[in-house]
Amino acid sequence: MSNCQEKQKCESQQGFPETLFRELDAFIETLPTKEGHLITVLHKAQSLFGYLPEEIQQYVADALNLPVVQVYGVISFYTFFTQIPKGKNPIAVCMGTACFVKGANKVVDALKQQLQVEIGEVTPDGVFSIDCLRCVGACALAPVVMVGEKVYANVTADQVKDIIADFS
Repeated sequence: MSNCQEKQKCESQQGFPETLFRELDAFIETLPTKEGHLITVLHKAQSLFGYLPEEIQQYVADALNLPVVQVYGVISFYTFFTQIPKGKNPIAVCMGTACFVKGANKVVDALKQQLQVEIGEVTPDGVFSIDCLRCVGACALAPVVMVGEKVYANVTADQVKDIIADFS
């Protein structure tokens, strides 16, 4: 019996569909062992749910027989994990030294103006969110903007409308 079925409360307060919990359970069951796979399971959970709120952290902790504080410790340590909902197309702007020097702050300002949201917020339609990263390791391409998995290089404020249009 899956963790989802045992709990009989897969439909969460956040409105996550039961199918997502079942998919996470099925993924966990494919692992050779639960021990040592916390990060792997958290990656899968975040890909399914979009972020890792407290209830998902508790669910993962229960599924892996771990204390929830251990799950929280991993989520809060690794910047890849987020406890805040992101847009369907999360936008991340590199603010490392090379990107900043080449105008990343102007790109951020243009994104905020175009989308009418601040850094860390999601557009009302849930399509976009904006975040800043410390460095993506692509300094020769500065400034760098990532939308989901797609990387844009040498971005200027004038290109923001076209980048957003690619996903609208």
